[in-house]
Amino acid sequence: MNTVITSKEEILKTSRELIRRQGWSAVNIRSVAAACGVSVGSIYNYFDSKAALVTATVESIWSEIFRRPEDGGVFQDTQACVTWMYRRMEQGSKEYPGFFTLHSLGFMGEEKADGKRKMRQTWQHILDGLCSVLKRDPRLREDAFTERFTAERFADVLFSLMLSALLRQDYDPAAALELVRRTLYDTAG
Repeated sequence: MNTVITSKEEILKTSRELIRRQGWSAVNIRSVAAACGVSVGSIYNYFDSKAALVTATVESIWSEIFRRPEDGGVFQDTQACVTWMYRRMEQGSKEYPGFFTLHSLGFMGEEKADGKRKMRQTWQHILDGLCSVLKRDPRLREDAFTERFTAERFADVLFSLMLSALLRQDYDPAAALELVRRTLYDTAG
């Protein structure tokens, strides 16, 4: 086998492609090495275990699905942002069938804790972005947030709705948009 050195990015790209075509079971050190045209040792230069490879692949898929759009206007308005996020979830579910429901099964034993930690980091990044949009939305009522009902808490609610939608495979943002409209924009309630 060719022992050409490859990059971490190329390995992750290949892993994502294997998942697209064959599902989660296709990702292991040997199959990724074969698909990259490199030795198993070359993969181990970047990932010390299958779990490390799977964890990095999961992170790269989340990053690909929620990569920043070219139109930065999406992040100026909460409703536009929520709509964009639901569209990205729908597109991600088409590109990576079963990703949102099956990827947690890829973590085993002690490596499960590391996988969960990295997943929380990814989710926190999404939450932070959503919270940032909420705080600078020009359509927001002045009294929308209080000391007890903060942008962070509302971002948690919206993110919970998103996760629930992912599990149901329901990519219609209507309920979340209505919640945003009634909670943040309408002065009459």
